[in-house]
Amino acid sequence: MDDHILEMRSITKTFPGVKALENVNLDVSRGEIHAICGENGAGKSTLMKVLSGVYPAGTYDGEIVFDGEPCRFGGIRDSEHRGIVIIHQELALVPYLSIAENIFLGNERRGRGGLIDWNRANADAAALLASVGLDENPVTPVGQLGVGKQQLVEIAKALSKDVKLLILDEPTAALNDTDSAHLLGLLRRLRERGITCIMISHKLNEITAIADNVTVIRDGKTVETLSLHAGEVTQERIIRGMVGRDLESFYPDRESHPGEEVLRVEDWTVWHPTQDRKVVDGASFRVRAGEVVGIAGLMGAGRTELAMSIFGRSYGRNISGRIFVHGREIRARDVPEAIANGIAYATEDRKKYGLNLIEDIRRNVSAAGLRKLATRGWVNGNEEIKVAEDSRRDMNIKAPSVLSVVGKLSGGNQQKVVLSKWLFTDPDVLILDEPTRGIDVGAKFEIYTIINRLVAAGKAVVVISSELPELLGICDRIYTLSAGRLTGELPVGEATQESLMELMTKEKELVA
Repeated sequence: MDDHILEMRSITKTFPGVKALENVNLDVSRGEIHAICGENGAGKSTLMKVLSGVYPAGTYDGEIVFDGEPCRFGGIRDSEHRGIVIIHQELALVPYLSIAENIFLGNERRGRGGLIDWNRANADAAALLASVGLDENPVTPVGQLGVGKQQLVEIAKALSKDVKLLILDEPTAALNDTDSAHLLGLLRRLRERGITCIMISHKLNEITAIADNVTVIRDGKTVETLSLHAGEVTQERIIRGMVGRDLESFYPDRESHPGEEVLRVEDWTVWHPTQDRKVVDGASFRVRAGEVVGIAGLMGAGRTELAMSIFGRSYGRNISGRIFVHGREIRARDVPEAIANGIAYATEDRKKYGLNLIEDIRRNVSAAGLRKLATRGWVNGNEEIKVAEDSRRDMNIKAPSVLSVVGKLSGGNQQKVVLSKWLFTDPDVLILDEPTRGIDVGAKFEIYTIINRLVAAGKAVVVISSELPELLGICDRIYTLSAGRLTGELPVGEATQESLMELMTKEKELVA
């Protein structure tokens, strides 16, 4: 019997002006974990949307054979009926419904008279939660769970549908190390139960640790499929297939020549917007021109809260402390005032806070600096297009034109649009919150190169990142944050992952 549960043959998918997939082939063996790698925009998610029926039969060319039978899915319900379930990077859960209601949404447990049998639903949900290692009451609203637990609810929901092939798109992108390790352990257990998994991920260390085979896609075409059982496939080997070349280093070289102090924050304290607790407690730090300063901390340490509160008090209440830019104390009481004083903040959640996904590149790039384009209250449209075109060229944004809708761009190109928007405001200080989350190694390298270009021009850059190797690779100095307090400051030449982790779990406050 053929051991392939899935065969995709010569899959071609075209959007207006763009060929997203061209003669892509994919073979997945029964009961394996199969990884799909590629740069942002390579076509990975598009291929999975073809497989799951998001893009129905008739909108693409090629053939899908699942479990030995040719398939033409007209929608997600058709693929789920065959046992194919996809979990997207943006989780499709309803926050105000309970765990049980989410698990059986559209597949309700019905009793007499067609009414929902809540006792059965909650009991079945509890059994599914136990199978994925989640100890939560099934009546708990999903909105009260963290992202890691919500991911497990999605998998429990898939198991309720008698899943044979589980597709996970960037399942650990928003998870911390503990939640990621738990999820990967669950995937191994599902493999032992005979459930086949396809995993799209940019975290190559996870792929080499868990996958049986990896298929590399580049520019909408299949490059190769590698077997990891031999133990000879390295991250560097996968990267070469993804980008078509060797990356000599994950981080571009940069000479550091810090100048005068640009930003100084003194005794900065922020209270939670609804709870009676401090999320930032007396933080003091400084950043100089031509310098990249990192902020490291575990989940919940207060990194994003610190950045957002500095950026026009866009988070928190009862905020106290002082901010100096070029030695002059400023009052950044709202976002426009922060921008006017030379501070810019690129959020960690680009899709929710950083971009207008239904607008084009032109509108997004100009959004934070419209005053620079206005004459007598009217925006100069020709100048707006010119600014956007310059950004598209300088940032190497891959899109047919600046009139392309941002929501249809890959994650890496979306991140370049976010950076373009804030660079257009010509800030003195640029705060980057998780600037490379959810983007591939090639796009990461481009982002790092842009950061180097900024500091070479005398800008002061603050980088918040959950990835310690990233901070060690691009920063000059690193501050550590624990429970809202700065607990240490290390030059990158003296810092290691171990020393940073020790400070990140420390309670004593740093005296600046």
